[in-house]
Amino acid sequence: MIEVTPKAVAKIREAFAREGVEGGLRLGVLGGGCSGLSYLFKFEPRPRPTDQVFRFDGVQVFVDPKSMVFLDGMTLDWKDSLIQSGFAFDNPHAKKSCGCGTSFSA
Repeated sequence: MIEVTPKAVAKIREAFAREGVEGGLRLGVLGGGCSGLSYLFKFEPRPRPTDQVFRFDGVQVFVDPKSMVFLDGMTLDWKDSLIQSGFAFDNPHAKKSCGCGTSFSA
């Protein structure tokens, strides 16, 4: 299971409207990044046949089976601070993360 907070849902919805796209948000994991694995985060018009589809207040999130191994139990949030604003990944599978929070090791 993946959770997306109401603040993150609102920001995803804003991004879809700003970019003029429809569909869902693909969350995934790729090899690379300063900690070994990187989060994939992109718009996609429709899910793939093997994707798990999560719905949060009208926002769809697509996750492929291989990425689900690393993302199960994760919460996607939106953080605002004086230094930085952006999506934050609270991932129980991340043993360590890089300073920017976009890559991790499992």
